[in-house]
Amino acid sequence: MTSLAAAHIRIARPTKDMDAAIRFWVQGFGMTLEGRKPSETGTLEELAFIGWPGGNWHLELVLDREITPAPSEEDLLVLYLEGPVEDQLLESIENAGGRRVGARNPYWDEHGVTIADPDGYLVVLSTRSWS
Repeated sequence: MTSLAAAHIRIARPTKDMDAAIRFWVQGFGMTLEGRKPSETGTLEELAFIGWPGGNWHLELVLDREITPAPSEEDLLVLYLEGPVEDQLLESIENAGGRRVGARNPYWDEHGVTIADPDGYLVVLSTRSWS
């Protein structure tokens, strides 16, 4: 039987600016651009795949002229760092187009830093551990 608990995850997010989104994740977080290709059909203009080598999840960025990114205050991608958020990491993320924002849920402000990406999606760098 296939184990869903061991499954790898792809998180797809629309973007209005592929170059800005790639810069945010690659230069800001140190992820790797695993692939980028133009679409061959329909309204989809471009796809990019970003992740960490050997990681069990990656992002699929989608540029489609019929889809507008529509993030909400609870549309969070949380990264559990199990320790303090380093100033150098925050500087790198901000230099790559991210901006610090307050979280809707004060829990995340108490236990990390919330960053808005160039499309307005939120990434929480949590000081907590996963367990």
